[in-house]
Amino acid sequence: MRNIQMLVSAVATSLFLMASGTASATTKAEYNAAKDKAKAEYKIADDKCGSLASNAKDICKAEAKGARKKADANAEAEYKNTPKARQDAAITAADADYDVAKEKCDDKAGNDKDVCVKEAKAVQTKARGDAKAMQKSTTARNDAAEDTRDAKYKVAMEKCDGLAGDAKDGCQKSAKAKYGK
Repeated sequence: MRNIQMLVSAVATSLFLMASGTASATTKAEYNAAKDKAKAEYKIADDKCGSLASNAKDICKAEAKGARKKADANAEAEYKNTPKARQDAAITAADADYDVAKEKCDDKAGNDKDVCVKEAKAVQTKARGDAKAMQKSTTARNDAAEDTRDAKYKVAMEKCDGLAGDAKDGCQKSAKAKYGK
């Protein structure tokens, strides 16, 4: 149960970062550096798994793969800097966390294992749904902001129509600059 709570916390953090929209676009060089770092960290983590045995080794490998998938997806989300890319990163994180949780369930047997897998699947399903909803919400907010900006631009241009000559030209130029037209 504690693992499930940690998983929910990690997914919630990913969704918060995605929702905050504070991620800034990165350059191609920064993106490539982040991917290279993820690859190097994966190799180190995977090598550490070599000394383990049975399911502990499987869990370790799943954690290493999951961390790499998350790092790659986050790098891509920061590079693309779109709501869809952030959604994809959150879904990748949910899927990676699910893979780890499933491996951890292998230590259990019978009904306990079945319950563990179903709990992990429920957390994954919720996280995927939250990611999709967040992307739609972000897109809707962006669309609303654009609609508002367009409406204000039209009002400003209408105000300019009451002017003449240089004053009208200056007013229109100012409105276009202010509203990005």
